Amino acid sequence: MTHSTLPSRRTFVRTGLAVGVVGAAGASGLAPLDARAHAATLPVDPFTLGVASGDPTPDGVVIWTRLAVRPLADDGRGGMGAVAHAVRWEVAEDEQMRRVVRRGTAQALPAWGHSVHVEIDGLRPGREYWYRFRSGRHASAVARTMTAPAAGSLPSALDMSFVSCSQYEHGFFTAYRRLAEDRPDLVLHLGDYQYEYKAQDYVAGSGNVRDHQGPETVTLANYRQRHAQYKTDADLQAAHAVAPWLVVWDDHEIDNNWAGPVPEDAADQPTFRQRRVAAARAYYENMPLRASSVPVGTQIQLFRRVRWGRLASFHLLDTRQFRSDQACGDGYQSDCPSAADPRRSITGRAQEKWLLDGFRRSDVRWDVIAQQVFFSQRDAEQGPVSRVSMDSWDGYTASRDRITQGWLDAGVRNPVVLTGDVHAHWASDLKLDYRDPTAESVGTELVCSSITSGGDGADAPATSHPWFPWNPHLKFQNNLRGYVNTRITPREMTADFRCLPFVSRPDADVFTRASFVVGDRERALEQTADQPLPSSNGRSRSQAVLTDEQVSQQTIDWETARP
Repeated sequence: MTHSTLPSRRTFVRTGLAVGVVGAAGASGLAPLDARAHAATLPVDPFTLGVASGDPTPDGVVIWTRLAVRPLADDGRGGMGAVAHAVRWEVAEDEQMRRVVRRGTAQALPAWGHSVHVEIDGLRPGREYWYRFRSGRHASAVARTMTAPAAGSLPSALDMSFVSCSQYEHGFFTAYRRLAEDRPDLVLHLGDYQYEYKAQDYVAGSGNVRDHQGPETVTLANYRQRHAQYKTDADLQAAHAVAPWLVVWDDHEIDNNWAGPVPEDAADQPTFRQRRVAAARAYYENMPLRASSVPVGTQIQLFRRVRWGRLASFHLLDTRQFRSDQACGDGYQSDCPSAADPRRSITGRAQEKWLLDGFRRSDVRWDVIAQQVFFSQRDAEQGPVSRVSMDSWDGYTASRDRITQGWLDAGVRNPVVLTGDVHAHWASDLKLDYRDPTAESVGTELVCSSITSGGDGADAPATSHPWFPWNPHLKFQNNLRGYVNTRITPREMTADFRCLPFVSRPDADVFTRASFVVGDRERALEQTADQPLPSSNGRSRSQAVLTDEQVSQQTIDWETARP
């Protein structure tokens, strides 16, 4: 990496709602501590929750940490008490932290859970950087991040991974470790980063391998404690330390299948607003988000757009906060006229307008819509009457039609939808009219399995799902746990569906179950590889394969009960 003259622009630091004091970049030493902060040396390492970065721009990135000497403390304060602590930070051009290009001091405030969000600018576009934090004599791990390419540039490639659904109790986070070893440039987390249940309230089919600490998350202290428990996992910390993340939430960051102001259980309605306030605040405190996402009451700004030069634009959606309540009682339903009501929306009007405006202004090769729930139609029943999930875009078909028609009207070159939520890998072509099997494809959808949610899962032949005959746009499904690696170039996007044979034990190997490619302007998937479950992973393939009936029922069970 070539050393360059340090940029002259100031670096702005925000920690919670406060603006921190910024030290000048120099050849030696760290910026002095702010005298207002607690100056006593902490007796033990406060960086137990790791570090993270996110939301890169061509000249900067957010770096994050949260201090906690007792991360699982019931009061959610991590043993840090009610005093502020000064946290020093450095950004360097090398992993050994010898060529420091930015440094300063920020305040870890008790009001914001002793979290630190440092918004750095003045960096060079399209570059690797490394960063760390210090508090007293303690130093965090050194982590890698990247800036986005220059706005007008066309990068040769972007390696991007996307993930979702990490239920701590259901398995070990080995998939996060394997993702870190794959060393992507960018990671997208599409929701269900943490789960709200008390121990043993949501049990995987193969049983839970560890327990949640504390009660079901309702208060700010509960959510802080739960986020801290997840963040103490070394595999998750490794994934955060390898690349910048773009994060959006789904339902379990607050409450299963919530919809705007409506909780899952009507009995919880009187206190649901306070619960949303607590969950939104804790989510911001624990994620590498910019100050533009600081919550105000129940509202937190999570839909946003991140560009990667002229190669890709990531449209990050929030399909929970502004949606209409699920139609016909939620779950899989047949013949539900309300699902097609044009007055109902999964995004809300303002977000929908923002997305359609983004399509019209797009000048990139790939417009990537990163969101939470299944976008294409999945009919669970053969025949004239569809049976579909009311929690997915099938329950908001007018919303889906407007978004799809919007990218067609705007002439979007390569629309790709990325999805999580359903605890299985899927790949699909997208249609404007799913009733016509001969209709041309107008985009593609890639769905990642869960990190752990659902337990070990099971393998099956790539195109054996029993719904495929009457859903010909569906191209692939697999119930093993894992994540998806993509490589985006000006000419094509490739997707490798990465799988683990088990999560009930640590240290599983990872393998690519199937690979697909989408060519520039082609708007349809082509499968390039289909790799069966390796026989060397400790169990035979015959033990892993499900019958058609089991696959069908498992799909509905996972998505109807507590997905």
